[in-house]
Amino acid sequence: MSESQTMTFNVGPHHSAAIGPFRIKIETDGEMVVSSEPDMGYLHRGIEKVAERMSWTGFMPYTDRVDYLSAIHCNLAYALAVESLSGIAVPARASSIRVLAGELNRIASHLLALGHLANNLGAGTVLLYALRDREKINNLFEMLCGARLTYSYVRIGGVAADVTEGFIEKTYEFVEYLLPKLKEYHDLLSNNRIFMGRLARVGVVTQAMAIDCGLTGPTLRAAGMKYDVRKNAAYCGYQKFDFTVPTGNGEVGTMGDAFDRYIVRMREIDQAVSIIKQALDALPEGAFSTPLPRLFKAPKGEAYAAVES
Repeated sequence: MSESQTMTFNVGPHHSAAIGPFRIKIETDGEMVVSSEPDMGYLHRGIEKVAERMSWTGFMPYTDRVDYLSAIHCNLAYALAVESLSGIAVPARASSIRVLAGELNRIASHLLALGHLANNLGAGTVLLYALRDREKINNLFEMLCGARLTYSYVRIGGVAADVTEGFIEKTYEFVEYLLPKLKEYHDLLSNNRIFMGRLARVGVVTQAMAIDCGLTGPTLRAAGMKYDVRKNAAYCGYQKFDFTVPTGNGEVGTMGDAFDRYIVRMREIDQAVSIIKQALDALPEGAFSTPLPRLFKAPKGEAYAAVES
């Protein structure tokens, strides 16, 4: 009976599949990861110390860089915390615009994850399709706030500006365009036996492991845990929207495997499209922000805010 042999290798610090310098030392036995040693901090800039010398409003652009692929949610988490600390009421229109921008950003982020997953498995064409569709969202954000990546669009008390002329119509056009494209992705990948075989029963993360490691988002839900901040601790009026929370169920392999993480993100795109349409259909009238003093200063204290990015 042959003994199993493990292989140890480095991923990074500059790796084509990673965004930003990051190194991890991995020991594997086939496709099973036996141990890992992450080496982080290549991009450490001391953002907490930077915040100490910034104004409350001036710090917002720094939040974009926490996760520049999901910058709206980083803006929003900071704004919600400051608003909670300061007792600032946000207009209904501003909250709906935040939801609209957040769900567009969620689709863009998930499309990029989908594209790079497919590319790493050898399906490079799918990455090009995903980038094509994500580019349309970048165009919408450029129309909305003038930026295509790090937006700084959310402000303490609301958003930087109201929706621009033609934005609502263009967003309606985009969601109608995307729906048949999602079917194409499912035809290319979700129903592809080779794709399913590469992901099924690979990289299994159980509920217990996810909770012990503090995992959140699609990874936690892929493990079967039906937890979504938008449902469990609703913010920005999410409780008014009708949507479901997709979870993994091991439909082609084992609950919490790589395929479940893929399919949860795909189904979250479906739900994001539904939320966007609801937000567009019922966008309230009124102000897009609560006026604040030019040199706004929050009171001393502590506040915590969580968002689903």
